[in-house]
Amino acid sequence: MDQEEMNMYMDDAKEKMDHSLDHLQKEFGKISTGKATPAMVRDLLVDYYGSPTPMSQVSNISVSDARTLVIQPWEKSMLAPIEKSIFEANMGVTPQNDGEVVRIIIPLLTEERRKEIAKRARALSEDAKVSVRNVRKEIMDVIKKAVKDGYSEDNGKRMEANVQEMTNGHTAKIDEIYKVKEKDIMTI
Repeated sequence: MDQEEMNMYMDDAKEKMDHSLDHLQKEFGKISTGKATPAMVRDLLVDYYGSPTPMSQVSNISVSDARTLVIQPWEKSMLAPIEKSIFEANMGVTPQNDGEVVRIIIPLLTEERRKEIAKRARALSEDAKVSVRNVRKEIMDVIKKAVKDGYSEDNGKRMEANVQEMTNGHTAKIDEIYKVKEKDIMTI
């Protein structure tokens, strides 16, 4: 294995680790903190003439105030399917259909509910760390095999150090993202 091929493996590993971070941030966007955010419903699937379609593709989603989401479908016939998809998502909210738009009023969170949500956020961040460590293990195995097959041992050690540094950096970012989200969840 030559250096160019090894660099490709390293780039692939970094991309996978970055993907874990992106996924975590998307999941955190869906977690309600008592504030309305379009990310809460953007990816909910709505039955659009028999096809499951993300809500963002059949409506305009906006925030009218800190606790109210307004979903304006592009076709009035989509009001009922939008309402149904919100109910099925089991978000703990009741959509209000006025014949023009669907409103969702986000209830204030109790202390107990905030702790539950923070716990869920911690679990999601741990899953992201596991994902990063799995990528680390994969690339370390590739490096060890390459060294066994004749790749320079010094370069192998250098690559392993780079992988560990990359892993530490991504793990630190995950912790940082979690701390921000936890603060957001626990702030009334």
